Amino acid sequence: MTEHCRHARYVWNLAVEQQQHWQPGRRAPGYNDQCAQLTAARAEHDWLAAGSQTVQQQALRDFAQAMRNFFGGTHRRPTWRAAGRHEGFRQVGVKPHHIERLNRRFGRVWIPKVGWVRFRLSRPVPEGVRSYRVTCDRAGRWHIAFAHIPDPIAGPREGSVLGIDRGVAVSAALSTGELLQAPGLSRGEARRLKVLQQRLARAARGSNRRAQTKLAIAKLRARETDRRKDWVEKVTTDIARRFDTIRIEALDVHAMTRSARGTVEQPGQRVAQKRGLNRGISRSGWGLLAARLQHKAYGRVEQVPAA
Repeated sequence: MTEHCRHARYVWNLAVEQQQHWQPGRRAPGYNDQCAQLTAARAEHDWLAAGSQTVQQQALRDFAQAMRNFFGGTHRRPTWRAAGRHEGFRQVGVKPHHIERLNRRFGRVWIPKVGWVRFRLSRPVPEGVRSYRVTCDRAGRWHIAFAHIPDPIAGPREGSVLGIDRGVAVSAALSTGELLQAPGLSRGEARRLKVLQQRLARAARGSNRRAQTKLAIAKLRARETDRRKDWVEKVTTDIARRFDTIRIEALDVHAMTRSARGTVEQPGQRVAQKRGLNRGISRSGWGLLAARLQHKAYGRVEQVPAA
């Protein structure tokens, strides 16, 4: 599966490189042209031919869809995928007999060139699933996600309205008077994270000590992220069930968390303070909270100008 991730990332980065060298008046290669180039590359390189052709072609399909989203104005331009950060591949056209449930806790899935792989059932796999994505996070944990759009959560249908104000000291303040705070690391875990970061700064690049320290930091970060995602899922489900209309500030979180470093000619001011604010916003889960509300209370969420 690690080889699948490497091949998918390699093909994706080649497609990105072709788009970056595109100039007005010259036609950039499309999906069909890139598939022909992939066939020639597989015939030339044995290490690429040893991988799954469907995984590599799916990376090209995903890139083509990403470019369509970019030109449509709904997403940003696709960029490079880095080793250790973007580890994953997607498989489409999954047949029903390629996914089996073993017992109440475990199931298994058929992966090309790998065979049967067992996974833990965090929830039942829906019927009619045709694709899945396998990823590996920085903590070394493998995940599998099956593509399925769940039904939105029904509201109480009583005309109730809720306003949500997002902040840093309080992650979400509801108009009912409830103050919700996203969980993070405990005091002891935060102390250990600081010690690990100091150890990482002293470790030599390429050493085993540095790799072990990076893995320990990644596990702490993953624990914090898991707690925040779990909190967002529970809070958004509860809000979608209790209220009919949900109003939330229309904030550009990506722009608000942009760095204040500036350039060499025009360096930024109060960069450290802005960096602390950016981290506080990220730990509060502003973007994920709004996105999950849009998914669960579809058509019942209104974006209100912040002013």
